[in-house]
Amino acid sequence: MTYTVAVRELCEFTAKQGDLDLRFTPAPTALEGMAGHAVAAARRGKGYRAEVALSGSYETLQVRGRADGYDLERQRIDEVKTFKGRLDRQPASHRALHWAQAKVYGWLLCQQEQLAHIDVALVYFDVGTQQETVFTERCGADDLRQHFEAQCQRFIAWAAQQMAHRAARDAALTALTFPFGGFRTGQRPLAEAVYKAATAGRCLLAQAPTGIGKTMGTLFPLLKAVPAQQIDKVFFLAAKTSGRQTALDALTRLSDSAPALPLRVLELVARDKACEHPGNACHGESCPLAQGFYDRLPAARAAALVNGEAGGTAALHQAQVRKVALQHQVCPYYLSQELARWADVVVGDYNYYFDLGGLLHGLAQANQWRTALLVDEAHNLVERGRKMYTAELRPAALAEARRSATAARHAPVKKALDKVRRCWVALDKAQAGAYAVHDTFPDKLLAALQQCGSTLTEHFTDHPTEPDAALQAFYFDALHLVRMAELLGAHSMVDITQSTHSFNGKAATPGDSTLCIRNVVPAPFLQPRLAAAHTSTLFSATLQPARYYADLLGLPADHWWVDVESPFHAAQLQVQVARNISTRFPHRAASLHPIVALMARQFQARPGNYLAFFSSYDYLQQVAALFAQRHPEVPHWCQTRRMLEAEQRAFLDRFTPTSQGIAFAVLGGAFAEGIDLPGKRLVGAFLATLGLPQINPVNEQIRERMHALFGAGYDYTYLYPGLQKVVQAAGRVIRTPSDEGVVHVMDDRFGQAQVRALLPHWWGLHPRAGTPVPRQDLDRRTPLQLPRSASDILI
Repeated sequence: MTYTVAVRELCEFTAKQGDLDLRFTPAPTALEGMAGHAVAAARRGKGYRAEVALSGSYETLQVRGRADGYDLERQRIDEVKTFKGRLDRQPASHRALHWAQAKVYGWLLCQQEQLAHIDVALVYFDVGTQQETVFTERCGADDLRQHFEAQCQRFIAWAAQQMAHRAARDAALTALTFPFGGFRTGQRPLAEAVYKAATAGRCLLAQAPTGIGKTMGTLFPLLKAVPAQQIDKVFFLAAKTSGRQTALDALTRLSDSAPALPLRVLELVARDKACEHPGNACHGESCPLAQGFYDRLPAARAAALVNGEAGGTAALHQAQVRKVALQHQVCPYYLSQELARWADVVVGDYNYYFDLGGLLHGLAQANQWRTALLVDEAHNLVERGRKMYTAELRPAALAEARRSATAARHAPVKKALDKVRRCWVALDKAQAGAYAVHDTFPDKLLAALQQCGSTLTEHFTDHPTEPDAALQAFYFDALHLVRMAELLGAHSMVDITQSTHSFNGKAATPGDSTLCIRNVVPAPFLQPRLAAAHTSTLFSATLQPARYYADLLGLPADHWWVDVESPFHAAQLQVQVARNISTRFPHRAASLHPIVALMARQFQARPGNYLAFFSSYDYLQQVAALFAQRHPEVPHWCQTRRMLEAEQRAFLDRFTPTSQGIAFAVLGGAFAEGIDLPGKRLVGAFLATLGLPQINPVNEQIRERMHALFGAGYDYTYLYPGLQKVVQAAGRVIRTPSDEGVVHVMDDRFGQAQVRALLPHWWGLHPRAGTPVPRQDLDRRTPLQLPRSASDILI
């Protein structure tokens, strides 16, 4: 059996040593890196070959990669590294790693071209100045071969372990059986669709109701497909901590049902949750866990994976990784990132794959992994995707940076920040209204931000031991803004919102506006990430209409769609429409008494625990105050702004099987999705809103952009996002096949055919036959049909 490894992965395993050190420079963006490589290649002349594919073998090891360039006339191979800042600050360990990679490519080329010697060059390309620094070494083929073999010898024992693990993993997954007595209603069709999408290498959009076990219904069939499809990694991506934990629990259940399953399951968490020394910088002179990190990494890595090698599941959850890391005195956060190279299933947040600098996507591309994606609660990816590709700069961030001690001590820093401020002020003075949209990002301000970024890069490089939180915060915001300005297109818009003084309503001082590159359609950024995976399944209980999510998430044109039939029926959930109530903003005051009366009647008819959802905190407080006045005998409690985790837990702890009362919450908030209150812990819900986003200048601009792109501006901006929140909130009531409850939707618009068509079929509110519904509100495709063979494999 042959083990294939990328040159970069090989050298990072064998040649990294010394401290973890992030002081040198911030890495150029992917766009800057590609542009830098293109410029370097263009300078080399006609006979220069860029991106040379190379491969070679050593015993059971197959090494492959792409050399950046080969100059046939000079007989020189180039390893190009783009950078920012001062090259003389580069740690020796970084340079050693680069030489190791360059010399491996040198041998592979000598072997391929039958060369006796070759010049090996490290080309450092400064993306700011466009200047190159070249280090060249004349190397004989025999010396390069010895270097190559030395790297392979250091890796080959690990490769043998990896091959044994992979063979045992695939054999165990082939024999894996469903861990429960049988599939729940609806769970089997979902599992069949996931399995068939994986075998066909397709993208699947799956709408499946809450309560059928979507997590197990997607993980199990995908793992079953892993051996035959030769999938290297499964990435389970969640929007929230609760989704991540549900996946980890499901994987634990699978391993408990198959104790010999050698599956490495890694949990990735945010840096602030994993850092042991949050006040220290990430380098050996500051953090003890960064000092000698790569020297101690091999032992820590082996210890973390030992359970998997012993024939059982290696549960690399946050607590386990931290325990191993501290035993070996390495950073838990960066240990988990290293373990991502060797895990079989990685569970983490969306950003680890979909963000511009997403770790998992970057590793998959560099190592040419065959990956499979599961995107949990995929309706959240629209808004999360927008946030990833939105960049905002607030005046307070610049003001704090200008007031910082660093700016006071270092004239170049102060000068650069002041120039940004002057350009910002001039832009505000030229703006006529409180809100404006620009076709492009203002040139002068962009140039000032770019120059400021370069100045701050040099400063942080020259003064690595001078931490300045305010200056760093502005620096990273500015970098992100410049990056998104480079990628600006029809998917985003540039807007400037001027603040107002709260005491008199007059326009604020120029320079006090908020600058934003606002992503509207994340599809152009998400689409390449989805296309890079062998298969992907995006699933949720609320993906209606499917076309809306396909458009905004960038699903391939040939993606599959399945709408899993609900195991629930209308008798379980009485959905009542209060058509005599309008919750439109002008009618709020008139709606208070009817809403309170309806809630009181329902509670009197069936005492128990209820959730009442409103469009805003103000509306919530008005109804809650009147309810308390009219019905003081009914217990009630309210969600408040910016609740801490302990306060949220206390809010939910009041829902017990024997308690009674009404909890007031905001639609779209912490209690509108992702919480589980089965049985008598929750018997009903009131929804006094359609959940429509607020009509304001920003949303109106988004509506215009949506209309231009998709021809359904109002629906894409207001109606679909609003009703998605409504369905999610109502879904808190029925969580298991035995649950029963009631939902009151309180607004006359719920009686409209266009709105009812977007609600779950099993609610029994869909339009009668013959009722006209606008075409864009319905997805007209037929569900995915599966052959029996796909079902058989899951038995």
